[in-house]
Amino acid sequence: MNIRLIEEKDNEAMARIIQSTLEEFGANQPGTVYYDQSIWSLSDIVNNDKSAYFVIEENNKILGGAGIYPTQGLPEHTAELVKLYTIPETRGKGYGKQLINICLDFAKQVGYKYIYLESMEELSMAVGLYERLGFKYLDTPMGKSGHNYCKIWMLKDLGE
Repeated sequence: MNIRLIEEKDNEAMARIIQSTLEEFGANQPGTVYYDQSIWSLSDIVNNDKSAYFVIEENNKILGGAGIYPTQGLPEHTAELVKLYTIPETRGKGYGKQLINICLDFAKQVGYKYIYLESMEELSMAVGLYERLGFKYLDTPMGKSGHNYCKIWMLKDLGE
């Protein structure tokens, strides 16, 4: 298993993982990343020194990914943990946690102090992981992700 920055050749595989996961959990709704065209070009995220998207690869197969992105409207020194999705066979094996930890390490290295995320009740397994990793619930969303179906908002202080 290898975790690395996404490359252009990985875009389609990650977009399909994202969409199939949302379909699996019945969360392929308007106002989610399911309809976000940026999922087909996630490698564009790495063109900015304040953002990155990482994928897990094994035997030349993409198993999942996650990223850090300075979503419009977030406060200074805050970025968003974006698009954490893995294939069903990897869930519960620590891959998501590894991806998040790599994203948090990257965020610290480039100067972020807080990491925000948005999720939904349908993705309760991921929400439980966020809780265990120290993310705290917020009452209202931050930034302008455009994902208004997401009703769970969380924030992590990277200094804690």
